[in-house]
Amino acid sequence: MAYHVAPLQRLVEQFERLPGIGSKTAQRLAYFVLNMSDERAKEFSDAIQEAHKTIRRCEICCNFSDQERCPICRNEARDKSVICVVETPRDAIAIEGTGEYKGTYHVLHGVISPLSGIGPDQLCIKELLSRLNNGEVSEVIMATNPTVEGEATAMYLTRLLKPLGVKITRLAYGIPVGGDLEYADDVTLARALEGRSEL
Repeated sequence: MAYHVAPLQRLVEQFERLPGIGSKTAQRLAYFVLNMSDERAKEFSDAIQEAHKTIRRCEICCNFSDQERCPICRNEARDKSVICVVETPRDAIAIEGTGEYKGTYHVLHGVISPLSGIGPDQLCIKELLSRLNNGEVSEVIMATNPTVEGEATAMYLTRLLKPLGVKITRLAYGIPVGGDLEYADDVTLARALEGRSEL
């Protein structure tokens, strides 16, 4: 892109680095930021700086937190005997949004992906293993995404955790509510049949 205003070009390039943001969206965001008042632009900049400086990983579950322990790990009412393993903090938020899950989480911060150069050592697996050493955990729910990498990560973790005598379960996958069978792919239909339940 040939911009004549160097600071604008740099701003667009920074937005393009964000996941899911193409050049057109990056341009729109850059122009939006330029049209902000100085006060709003400073608030926006300060929020980024503050988040970057103060947010860290929870010492227990590796989720994002502004303290040593996240609110879920600090909550004594949560069922500490069940751990739901997710790929990202966004996945934990999605499950929390259901209001149905009362256990704890463990955030891997990625999945095993040899093509991307990501192996088990780059994920928060050691931290998960250390949580299982105290004998309090009775079930680990694998809630990685139903992608090739997500499935491979779940299988790897299952092989690693099974010898520890912990019950390992996997989220059920299938036809979404409101979905049509004719549009579902073969794998989704197969999973739906495997995960069927009695009425």
